[in-house]
Amino acid sequence: MVAAGTTLRYNDAVFSPSNPVAWRALGARLRHPRSLLAAGFIFTALFVISCSTLGRRIAPPPEIPGATFTGNNSCVDCHVNYTRGFAASPHGRMHVELAKMAGGTGCEACHGPGSKHIAVGGGRGKFIVNPGRDAQACYSCHLEIQTDFQLPHHHPVNEGKMNCVQCHDPHGPDIMKPAGGLAMARQTEQCASCHREQTRRFVFEHAALREGCVTCHAPHGSMNRKMLTQPDPNLCLRCHAQVASPGVRRGDIVIGKVNHTTFMQRGTCWTSGCHTAVHGSNVDPYLRY
Repeated sequence: MVAAGTTLRYNDAVFSPSNPVAWRALGARLRHPRSLLAAGFIFTALFVISCSTLGRRIAPPPEIPGATFTGNNSCVDCHVNYTRGFAASPHGRMHVELAKMAGGTGCEACHGPGSKHIAVGGGRGKFIVNPGRDAQACYSCHLEIQTDFQLPHHHPVNEGKMNCVQCHDPHGPDIMKPAGGLAMARQTEQCASCHREQTRRFVFEHAALREGCVTCHAPHGSMNRKMLTQPDPNLCLRCHAQVASPGVRRGDIVIGKVNHTTFMQRGTCWTSGCHTAVHGSNVDPYLRY
């Protein structure tokens, strides 16, 4: 379906849903191969335009009975700490001044209409939605993340013991780290605030921690224990590749210079009694204890 008001000009003819005469004229020209090519371009362009034109919001903002939308400028005076850098945030870049979607962009897209909140002088939780306390405000757009939290092993967000804001900064320029965090440590910083034992410094560190905890763990939820991305030795073999060398029998698993074939039959690398210190060790470079 072509979006209302969409027009396209070709050979001094204006093609739009309200101009059937131009379309009939185009049909008469389609006998020529070059005209067929031009017609294909017109139909493709109209299809792309119609698919990229939104007449409504993908996800409606939260509702607050009796409140109306007031716009981002109403939030600036009181919430300077948030609005100062919000323009650089991924959420802030969604703001479209001429979108004509009340509350569809900006602060009220997540917090709901703010008129009653302003009328009572503000205050935490007073006629305003706080996504830091209710993850449903985030789930309305991030549906795939809501699905992850339904998996058997997940962070306890749905249980009310955690919230999205503890790990993400919805107002800052880097939404993938907590507010006020250090950019150089962003890969593991949000995990380290709770998992201190696993992210502390070691004499012999597991190099995967330099790339971030998500190298091995699914941050929102997983089908596997410990929220691992894979439950078996294949998790380790993604980095610790098998090395073929002279004298190695076909089917054997060799890592480094050691034949691991019999070791792999005992279970995973971290449960078979070998590399139990998966996050790092102070005494063994191979993370065996």
